[in-house]
Amino acid sequence: MARRPFTDKPADPLEEYLCNLTRRRFFGSMASTMGAGLGMNALTGLMADGAQAAITTTDGAREILSNLPHYAPKARRVIYMHMEGAPSQLDLFDYKPVLKDRFDQDLPDSIRNGQRITTMTSGQERFPVAPSMFEFHRRENNEDGIMLSELLPYTGAIAHELCFIHSMHTPSINHEPGITFFQTGHEQPGRPCFGSWMSYGLGSESRDLPAFVVMITQGYGNMQALSARFWGSGFLPSEHQGCKLRAGKDSVLYLTDPDGVSREDRRRMLDLASKINEEEYEKSLDPEITARIAQYEMAYRMQMSVPELTDISKERPETLELYGEDVRTPGTFAANCLQARRLAERGVRFIQLYMRGWDQHGNLPGEIRAQCKAVDQAQAALVQDLKQRGMLDETLVLWAGEFGRTVYCQGPLSETNYGRDHHPRCFSIWLAGGGIKPGISYGKTDDYSYNVIENPVAVHDLHATMQHLLGLDHTRNIYRHQGRDYRLTDVHGEVITDLLV
Repeated sequence: MARRPFTDKPADPLEEYLCNLTRRRFFGSMASTMGAGLGMNALTGLMADGAQAAITTTDGAREILSNLPHYAPKARRVIYMHMEGAPSQLDLFDYKPVLKDRFDQDLPDSIRNGQRITTMTSGQERFPVAPSMFEFHRRENNEDGIMLSELLPYTGAIAHELCFIHSMHTPSINHEPGITFFQTGHEQPGRPCFGSWMSYGLGSESRDLPAFVVMITQGYGNMQALSARFWGSGFLPSEHQGCKLRAGKDSVLYLTDPDGVSREDRRRMLDLASKINEEEYEKSLDPEITARIAQYEMAYRMQMSVPELTDISKERPETLELYGEDVRTPGTFAANCLQARRLAERGVRFIQLYMRGWDQHGNLPGEIRAQCKAVDQAQAALVQDLKQRGMLDETLVLWAGEFGRTVYCQGPLSETNYGRDHHPRCFSIWLAGGGIKPGISYGKTDDYSYNVIENPVAVHDLHATMQHLLGLDHTRNIYRHQGRDYRLTDVHGEVITDLLV
């Protein structure tokens, strides 16, 4: 069942305590009716379609059992491809032909307008304009078409399914706060990430897999560190944090039973641990205890579900060919895109793919070629695969980095080589499926791809719009922590209705 927070929260700790006592009586009566040892997580298994019930309580927030979102959702799940390091919009999506005639000219002060830049280029004497050295081609997108880089031929072939936003902007100018902001809606660490908010707000459609799964691909060139807190639950109960699937033999560490431990032994151990934890919860009312019970039970079921998930031997040859030759190599972006589709089929609510290596301060032409070759066919195949299976309409796909890249060159500039610094003022992303209008471009930047000049979209606006498509009112998907109501969009965010079908 879906997980919904109350808006009328208890006024004082005593009322909160009495609410929890009521909850304990409910589970006790269920246990006496259906058999001893039912426990809070075992109730999950009795729900229709294996959906999870809300089973945790915390400071000022009470669980309720409801199977209704705020309104009818267009999407049931999200696949979010995060290009860590910030891809250059100028070399991929934001076509600026006038720059060809401005090679090595100084960026006009009227364009920069005193805006802050990073310390990596603040000491440069000049800010020479570096036009993209790559050709752009018109792709079928709408009546006018869209110009996309030659580096993305497969993505260009499905442009009619995509919605391009050229007017994204963010306050963050460096990677760590930039990724943190894009994931959590706040530059400082400690808040729940997007996937955790969706797990909390919508619950899970899968009994045997987590609601939120993360996979990582190593890229080429300069790679920023990936912190586990990017998929952390922050102050939400820990059951909502992302589960990282690794490449290789053990997709999840310590999931396999040790030698000499049978399945029956494991079940008896978990039953005993659950009994002890439930007794402790009766005393302390600590919500992390119920989260622990749920996680133990999920790990037990994942011992069977994860090996089946990662076994692609039964995939049709034409499907594997669609994703490209790298699909058989675990950990590649192609392999992770295929796993994303398989996770979506099995009811996982939020699937996040990280592709590292887009931080191209120097040698951009060489590194971006390798990066695009690694992702282009696979990301296009994922959209096509979802479409062929009738899943795209219910799957919201997002492709984004944490910010963009400057039009001016960082370091030496030549006609065959250049680098670009961080640029938060404007960048491009794309979405597909899940109630998003296909075949449109939204927002515009100036001739230098430096400032947004039409239809700006903030990160909070993107988060509000995506939650809307999932059936959630972003102003009501809240959680009380330390006396304050929190949400993914903080006190900001507007739904961009022009993007919706």
